[in-house]
Amino acid sequence: MGDLSDLQSITASEIENYADLKSWTEVLKDYVGKTLESKKTWYSAVANAYNRVRPRYPQEIITRTIAIAQLHNSAKILEIGCGPAIATIPLAELGFSMISLEPNWEASKIAKLNCATYPQVQIINTSFEEWDLIENQFDAVLAATSWHWLDPAIAYRKSAAALKAAGHLILLWNTPPQLDPATYQLVDSVYQALAPEIPLYARHEGRETHQADFLKFSESIINSGYFANVKYDHSIHNVTYSVEEYLLLLSTLSPYIALAEEKRTHLFANLQEILRQHRGDHLKLSFISAFHVARKI
Repeated sequence: MGDLSDLQSITASEIENYADLKSWTEVLKDYVGKTLESKKTWYSAVANAYNRVRPRYPQEIITRTIAIAQLHNSAKILEIGCGPAIATIPLAELGFSMISLEPNWEASKIAKLNCATYPQVQIINTSFEEWDLIENQFDAVLAATSWHWLDPAIAYRKSAAALKAAGHLILLWNTPPQLDPATYQLVDSVYQALAPEIPLYARHEGRETHQADFLKFSESIINSGYFANVKYDHSIHNVTYSVEEYLLLLSTLSPYIALAEEKRTHLFANLQEILRQHRGDHLKLSFISAFHVARKI
């Protein structure tokens, strides 16, 4: 990633056809609209896979957000939707006191195990919506690839209420690691034949579209009326997965979870056959890691 001081921010005007790009946030409206009880169990069957194969947040991104939010060693952080504690751990290692909320029981159990050596971290199996608000107590509210599951009308208001004066909202993002274009072309026909309903963001979507979505979140933060001084940045990272790990990764993405089991199994079997035939067992993937940091008004 290089020196974070050299990272470039982008604006909407720099992205061609910004207003016309298909948004994964629009695709996910169906999931945001799910009942709270449904959300609590959505990742139950894939909690272990999620813990194993979802990409970690680069330490440089963590360091940059901490600096922007001016978090001191004694800072208190409220984390929303911590999952198996993927973003929790690098912050816990720095000594921050954290209350991390996770509505899914299986994921919260894994998070507790992963954070067992950090006594200053409390994992609570509850949703942000149901959590009893503690007002004006936190230096930062953190959501790591979870903010899009929340109703904005609740998320911004309740987060701001939990923050101390001039506290910060921190949103971390990792996009799903994707195949390189040449490799994706090998499997595109499989998607067209077996699962054309899988949206592009969950198989192979252009970086411009992802970045446009991040800019829409910047606008949403500003338009909420609760936060100002939004800082955004991103970086691109390369990773190598085995075919098994890649299919496990796909299994943790909502569009694949939504597939009927038989259909998903058939799709994965065909993807596995083609990928191993043409790429062996090592797949080169890339993903975008990004952040938003905004100050409470």
